[in-house]
Amino acid sequence: MTIWLREHLFAIRSALTHLRAAPGNFLFNVLVVAVALSLPIAGLTVVENVRPVSSQLSIEPEISIFLSPDMARNDATALSIPIKKLLKERGIEAQLSFTPKEKALAAMNDASSLAEVMSTLGGNPLPDAFVLTLSSRYAAQLDNLSAQLRELPGVDVVQVDSAWVKRLAALLQIAELGLLFLAISLGVVVLVVVFNATRLQVVSHQAEIAVARLMGATNSFIRRPYYYTAALMGLLAGGLALGLTAASLQPLNQAIAEFARLYASEFRLVPLGWLQSIALLTISMLLGLFGAFLSVRRQMARIQ
Repeated sequence: MTIWLREHLFAIRSALTHLRAAPGNFLFNVLVVAVALSLPIAGLTVVENVRPVSSQLSIEPEISIFLSPDMARNDATALSIPIKKLLKERGIEAQLSFTPKEKALAAMNDASSLAEVMSTLGGNPLPDAFVLTLSSRYAAQLDNLSAQLRELPGVDVVQVDSAWVKRLAALLQIAELGLLFLAISLGVVVLVVVFNATRLQVVSHQAEIAVARLMGATNSFIRRPYYYTAALMGLLAGGLALGLTAASLQPLNQAIAEFARLYASEFRLVPLGWLQSIALLTISMLLGLFGAFLSVRRQMARIQ
């Protein structure tokens, strides 16, 4: 155990010695990797902030069935029978409620912005309506069900009120997939940058490696400093990327606050939590370590 610890401490000192010999190249590579990592980290930050908002929205689809304005009240209420029959035939469990046009008019009059407009009409232009609330498991049947409801006698307009919520959920899923592809692509970029940086290090220390071999050093002993250098590069780049992302949220929140105020909302972007940040730092460090592993094995084989 003591020998193992001593070897790794020696590898860390050797890695720091290599960094002091060419700090400019190391810092430049850290900056390049940080820029590559900041894009998926920024995307992940946005997705993680939007996901709680979308989860709070009701995704139970509602279908509003507006009847003809000149339809008699008895005929309107009797339409619930064929609607329930249609739901039973399709095996759909739903809650059906009837909204008379007088109630709809009273609700619109309660809205101060619409009261004056409604008073100028001289009558009630609103139709009777049914509201059909379904479970989200029937979302795939909405289109066919809406088409059949439109064919019922006396039905004027059928509107799916929760379609925009489904679109938001679908857009969020597309964003997550796009973020995954972006992270994979930029992860390959990180591997290439670390691979080339490590390759240049090994080439510049070729004479030192040859002397170490003559003195009986094993391949593992020679490779360890480069592994630590690459791991440190990935760790620093990940931390810098998280810092750049967190710093960019302040000007973004100023613009978002103006937009959210129009909708009486206080939505703002917040940085990633500690667990997510630690996970991203670990991933960036492992990317650097893996890139160095590929590069060192290749270059050592060529030197041999």
